[in-house]
Amino acid sequence: MSELDADELLPSPRMRERALEGEVTQIHRGNQYAEAGDTFTIDGTTFEVVETTDRTLGDLTDEDARKEGVDDLEAYRSMLERAHEHFEWDPESDVVRHEFEKR
Repeated sequence: MSELDADELLPSPRMRERALEGEVTQIHRGNQYAEAGDTFTIDGTTFEVVETTDRTLGDLTDEDARKEGVDDLEAYRSMLERAHEHFEWDPESDVVRHEFEKR
């Protein structure tokens, strides 16, 4: 178990703010940034990574999108396209889900 930099796991200020509000409870990243039991802190609030899961973009659902703070999978896809230059949605692309909760 280690203490993570919240900015590395949750790269945008908006995501960190929404995690504090309880609206973001997971994030999918292209690589694994944490392990279960790792912690990070945002504005004095500690969060614990409770699970990491290997997935593909094709596995994602509207529920996953809502847990990342957007309305549905289409909005999630659009967000990724805006955030990452040259991003192409490939359902076979590997991603890692990082689920976390307030301690």
